[in-house]
Amino acid sequence: MSARLNCSSARCVGRVIKSQTANLLSRPAPAAVTLIGTSISSTRHYAVASRPAPLNLKTQLPENYVSLTQPPTARRPESRKSQMIRQYTALLRSTPLMLFFQHNSLTAVEWAAVRRELRAALRAVPAPLVGPDGSMPVDITESINFQVIRTRMMDVAMKIEEFFDPEEAAKHPNAFTHDLSQTAYEAIQAADKENPNTAYAQLRHLFHGPVAALSFPTVSPAHLAAALKILSPSAPDFPAPTRRKNPGYYDLTTQSGLQKLLLVGGRVEGKAFDYQGVRWVGGIEGGLDGLRAQLMYMLQSAGLGLTTALQGQSKGLWLTLESRRTQLDEEQNPKKEDGEAPSGESVDGA
Repeated sequence: MSARLNCSSARCVGRVIKSQTANLLSRPAPAAVTLIGTSISSTRHYAVASRPAPLNLKTQLPENYVSLTQPPTARRPESRKSQMIRQYTALLRSTPLMLFFQHNSLTAVEWAAVRRELRAALRAVPAPLVGPDGSMPVDITESINFQVIRTRMMDVAMKIEEFFDPEEAAKHPNAFTHDLSQTAYEAIQAADKENPNTAYAQLRHLFHGPVAALSFPTVSPAHLAAALKILSPSAPDFPAPTRRKNPGYYDLTTQSGLQKLLLVGGRVEGKAFDYQGVRWVGGIEGGLDGLRAQLMYMLQSAGLGLTTALQGQSKGLWLTLESRRTQLDEEQNPKKEDGEAPSGESVDGA
């Protein structure tokens, strides 16, 4: 039976390597052998890992260097607040119709129930015959979003959207036009925020407390009316759905969530609308198609009335001139009395 080692294999191998290394270092160096004038040494050379010497290269960017992917900003771009400001500014520029609701601590289950009923009501809206620009119609139901917003970040985003003009800022040299730039920050600081004619001054008082926003990608009175019938019903213009037609609307969870929502205003095409104004937009008969038909009828009526008025004036002028011409002819050639012959002729024709 072979002898067993009392230590691990790794320790044994390490001891053998150390002993061989010590023997090699203790041996004297062999003498050099001269072969035809050439000295060759039998000493072995081993590769030793060494740290490379540092390079004395000084790399310095120019003072006016600007990163293409990260331009200078007035706020920290990686912070969550900065990202929310950029998100809200993009939302304000891309959605011409927004409704603002105050909500009172809705639970997650209540939010899900309210969004479920809102989505079902929006899907029941028939698609328009033509698009806004005469193209094929597009269903905007899936693009309508109902979300809770951060009021302080939305306030800053509305300032940027209202008082900062990127095209005007681009005219100045070395000026950046993104929403987090120093130029945008200075523009909103120098703006008159108390001017009552601006949409920001009319909507700023709404952003107090918990607020939710319902955003539409286009101005659609039909979809707006369907949303009002669910979120803020009022008879007879916007009646709530009946229990037989939509029994899920009368669930306790859904009704509890709807009771905690309050419509406070809206923003349509960059202008502020109050409670009554939002209902007026939603009450347009036939939606945009009906509004176009009313506009065409008004223009046709106005053109027909203008044509009639111009024709009446021209006819009156023609009658006046014709009567005057007849009167002048009668004055120049007066009619002779009966039995009186014209000058140069006898009565009997001789």
